[in-house]
Order: sequence, then structure tokens, then C-alpha cells
Amino acid sequence: MVRVLLAGESWVSATIDHKGYDPFAHTRVQIGCARLLSALEAEGLDVVHLRSHDVAERFPQTLEALSAFDVVLLSDIGANSLLLHPDTFSLGRPTPNRLTLLRDWVHGGGGLMMAGGYLSFQGFEGKANYHRTAVEEVLPVDLSPYDDRVETPEGVRGGVVRPHVITDGLDARWPILLGYQRAVAKPDATVLAEIAGDPLLAIREVGAGRTLAFMSDVSPHWAPEEFMSWPGYGPLFANSLRWLAGASAAPTADPRD
Repeated sequence: MVRVLLAGESWVSATIDHKGYDPFAHTRVQIGCARLLSALEAEGLDVVHLRSHDVAERFPQTLEALSAFDVVLLSDIGANSLLLHPDTFSLGRPTPNRLTLLRDWVHGGGGLMMAGGYLSFQGFEGKANYHRTAVEEVLPVDLSPYDDRVETPEGVRGGVVRPHVITDGLDARWPILLGYQRAVAKPDATVLAEIAGDPLLAIREVGAGRTLAFMSDVSPHWAPEEFMSWPGYGPLFANSLRWLAGASAAPTADPRD
């Protein structure tokens, strides 16, 4: 069974409600990838979800810990959360650079996927900040140094431009997306799907490993109901993760424990 570590795709919302003279504050954790997790489970994949607020402390810090997984999926989680372990940020102690770790893990045979969002690739106001990092080195796309979002509130459809096992059985034209991130495919990458002339789904083989970039979101707001209820939604991402994993299967280890 393919073993996947999904890091990100959650957030904590803090709200202050004002009722006349009296305000009160409340917070809640929201999970953006709930539909994706259900779809991948239905496809038979074993996914560990590491929520965004746990990534800094609990994302693997060694190649050995990463080797418990076939694929790492980074989705809507900025580079700072991987770089700044609490021991570094709060205590001023050196800790492993997990962007470099991911690059080395890919070269050794790991599978890395990044999905789009406001804290993916370069992101909103450049805050995801993967440009000129070790992760960008292995991705199939070269990133802008600036905010790379393309908002398409009117909806724009992507589609397959090259046959591949990932897209086998999927519609040639996909349902609308409400935004994506613009990047340039690396010379040795293969673009499987495009959106408005830009890469939407690109893959690459790096050393003994593989990487994949999906340049839009797996959840709202860029992924609307039309996309998430599409029969191809689950197979698209399950096929992507299976391709990244190759024929390997890994033992279990949960960084939440």
C-alpha cells in the first residue's frame, strides 16, 4: 500500500464577535483537505495528515524518518513551517534544514508532490517562499520570486495535453478551477495538463526519485464544488501519488505519535 504524508491543508481561525457592547473571541481548527482525504481513502491509499500547526514540530527531521513514507505531499504550507522547528525559533538552537532533507530524500528515491494554494510555491505576497530553495531544485517547475497567483473567479478549465498513466481514463477537459499559480516547466519536466496555456500538472524524475506539481488547489477556494465532485477528482490525485511512489511500499510510522 502506498504510504503518504500530507503536510498542511489546515488552519486556525480566530474570530471576535461583537454583540452590542459585548465582544467575545473564539477559535477553531479548519481542515481544508477533508474531501481529498476521503477520496484517497476510497482509492486505497494510506494517508497520514500532519496539520499545519504541527508541521514545524513534527515533520520528519531525518532521512530515516522520511523513509517511512513513499510520498510527501506539501499543500498550502509555507517554507517557514519546514525551516523553523520550535527549537530553532524559540530556543535559538540549530536543527536540520528540512527543505534540504526533502531534496536529498527525493534524489534517494522519494516521491514529492506540491499542490497549489496561498502558501504553496511562492504564494500570496511571496509568503510561501519556496523560490531558490532546495525544494524548488527538485520540483518540475521554476518559481517566480514574486506572488505567483492567477485568480480566475470566472472559472477556467484545464485539460490534458499529454497522455500518461496519471491521466489515463480522465476527461480530456477538466472542470473549472477558480485560480492557480503560474510557473515555468523545467526543461527536463513533462507537462501533462495545462490551464490557460500554463502548466497545471507537471512531473519530473530526479535522481532515483520523482516529483509532481499540481498548480491549483485541492480544496476551496480555487477548487470549487464542480472540481471536487468530478468523478476524476479522486483518481487524478490517487494516480499522481501512485506514480510518485513507483512500485515501493513503506512500513508505518506516524509523526503525530
